[in-house]
Amino acid sequence: MEYSYPFSTDWSTEEVIDVVSFFEAIEQAYEKGIVKETLMERYRRFKEIVPGKAEEKRICNEFEEVSGYSSYRAVQKMKQAPDQTKIRM
Repeated sequence: MEYSYPFSTDWSTEEVIDVVSFFEAIEQAYEKGIVKETLMERYRRFKEIVPGKAEEKRICNEFEEVSGYSSYRAVQKMKQAPDQTKIRM
């Protein structure tokens, strides 16, 4: 990993850790695959921290710029996949 994760200075340490965990799950989806329920759990926590669509889009776009991984595409695939499926981009 040669980049830093986007975050807000308004977030608590726990929230920063949880957002980074979500982005690590996105990386995993692209690199080796991740179980749908794991990604869903991390995405739900991410949405608790970043409830607004505009802020979510901004943060996810920042992540995509530095990593090349699209959170949007991974989440869309996750939502369409049946339970107990491995999400692989």
